[in-house]
Amino acid sequence: MPASKAGAEDIASRLSALGLTTRVEEHARYTSIESEVPESLPAESWREVLQVVAEADRFGLLASSLTGRTLWAAVRRAVPATGDVRGPGHQQ
Repeated sequence: MPASKAGAEDIASRLSALGLTTRVEEHARYTSIESEVPESLPAESWREVLQVVAEADRFGLLASSLTGRTLWAAVRRAVPATGDVRGPGHQQ
């Protein structure tokens, strides 16, 4: 399992342990983790949640009166150690 996927799975697992339901999705450049945050999440749990998502490369919270609160985090995929990392069509 790539390091980015393992890191994302670890974040998702730890958020689940805090009582949040998570979704993990693979993208071309990153792995994302999303979770709906219930209004009933205790204030003291927020510190633990933030410690977990702080391990991601990026994270944030989307809040809307229509959709509620969605916590997201993204872990970048590792760049290959060898070979042409620019991809086809970008060669000099």
